[in-house]
Amino acid sequence: MDKNTLLILLISLSALAATPSFAEIKTTRIQSDTRSLILFERFGFGYGGHVSVTLTGISITTTHSSPPDPSLLGFFLLSDEELLQAQYDSQNPKSNPNSVDCVLESPYIQHLFNFKEVSNGAGAGDSFNKTFPVAAHDEYRLFFADCAPGVSVTMDVHTEIYNLDRSSGRRDYLPIGETQLPFLFSFFATVYTAILAVWIYVCYSKRLSVHRIHLVMASLVLIKALYLICAAEDKHYVKVTGTPHGWDVLFYLFQFLKGVLLFTVIVLIGTGWSFLRPFLQEREKKVLMAVIPLQVIDNIASIVIGETGPFIKDWVTWNQVFLLIDVACCCAVIFPVVWSIRSLRETSKTDGKAARNLTKLTLFRKFYIVVVGYLYFTRIVVYALREITSYKYQWVSAAAEEIAGVAFYVFLFYMFRPEEKNEYFVLDEEEEEAAQVALREEEFEL
Repeated sequence: MDKNTLLILLISLSALAATPSFAEIKTTRIQSDTRSLILFERFGFGYGGHVSVTLTGISITTTHSSPPDPSLLGFFLLSDEELLQAQYDSQNPKSNPNSVDCVLESPYIQHLFNFKEVSNGAGAGDSFNKTFPVAAHDEYRLFFADCAPGVSVTMDVHTEIYNLDRSSGRRDYLPIGETQLPFLFSFFATVYTAILAVWIYVCYSKRLSVHRIHLVMASLVLIKALYLICAAEDKHYVKVTGTPHGWDVLFYLFQFLKGVLLFTVIVLIGTGWSFLRPFLQEREKKVLMAVIPLQVIDNIASIVIGETGPFIKDWVTWNQVFLLIDVACCCAVIFPVVWSIRSLRETSKTDGKAARNLTKLTLFRKFYIVVVGYLYFTRIVVYALREITSYKYQWVSAAAEEIAGVAFYVFLFYMFRPEEKNEYFVLDEEEEEAAQVALREEEFEL
């Protein structure tokens, strides 16, 4: 594999590893780094797009006796379309007249500057500051390339990436596809607040039938609403100022609590806790004790991903940890529901209460299908939407995720609302014979 192909593949891997995230004003410390490519940001440019890069404390060390060529080190932008073309050319080298030894010489990149343009050839302690307009409306990735062999770079990189608001001319530090997120999160925060108000009214009206699980469900929707309020405020603050602030602590706290409570509610409802029995079996306790630590690790990975960026060396690893833990949690919470369904099937053969067991079994099946559908949609379909949707409409995947969340919560709260005769306890002797027949047919089919 020639050097050109290797560099292109590195760009591809970096691009695949980069999940869409809002851009901020960031200062990054690069310390004795020898990587050929460093990805700093991914940003959707629209009207008045600009990239500002400030370098300070620049230091270059080499293992060779002669100093490196400073033109082999520099910054550039690369769009998705140009990336695909570069990939095609790298896979068809015979038909590629544009083969180059360094990615900074590629015709597909938008060159910003190299270290030769920095004062004194990028010597120790030098600084550089320049702002570049981005005329083409597209999604670009900001890279630093080091094509000089045996060279390590130390520097402080301060980046500001933004668009301009057409009406006011103010800077908008959110990508063009995410600038609607503050309003979107505010809207859904209002929706969840309304759901909470309705739930409190229902619980108060049926207070004699309220179980502990209903209080846990109220806590879940409250935390979800607070999480969205913090997310909306945080996005708005970044949109206006480009910098994070103290609300990040609350954002990550409610994100963690939301995840823990959601999986806890699924496990508790799936085992019939508070409806069928006031206790959990040992294996169900183990599921909860496994999910909570996993959520802690998942939240740590989320913080690292959100607060650092793709420039850190272990960023891809943290993304993989986040994905692995999230999938593990989704799988873990399904087991208690499956155990309950299996237990009901066995019980229906011996306790002589076919109508009650059939109703419970139907309810658990609906719950199981909806839980699997919700987890599948939010983990796979939403990710696919994020990848295939144009950079201008990245908010669509966030809207789809929140709409699915509202639908799931409404179903959950409706099916397990406090009732004098909850479906868990329905027992109509007149339907007993028909239920027995249905259970026998089901057993025959299975």
